[in-house]
Amino acid sequence: MYDMKNLRKLKSLEANAPEAIKAFWAFDKAAMAAGAIPGKYKELMALAVAFTTQCPYCIEIHSKRAREAGASEPEIAESVAVAAALRAGAAITHGTHALQDA
Repeated sequence: MYDMKNLRKLKSLEANAPEAIKAFWAFDKAAMAAGAIPGKYKELMALAVAFTTQCPYCIEIHSKRAREAGASEPEIAESVAVAAALRAGAAITHGTHALQDA
């Protein structure tokens, strides 16, 4: 199901919904552009989000881009740990909804 070749179908999306897809690409470009947050850090943030959403396309794309932006293996590894901590934290805090007040 997850095959990078599927990304070729993005052209079909753009052909069938041109304005929306063009708007998405413009937004994506603006969001990922270096600004107050340098590009390397944005790519590490994108990786952490990709790990939590478990998107294999995003993991592949943003790990490559993070390395191109100068991210080291320890920085990428720490982004994995941050993502894991957030997912675990969400489970713990959402678990409180299942408990009855004492």
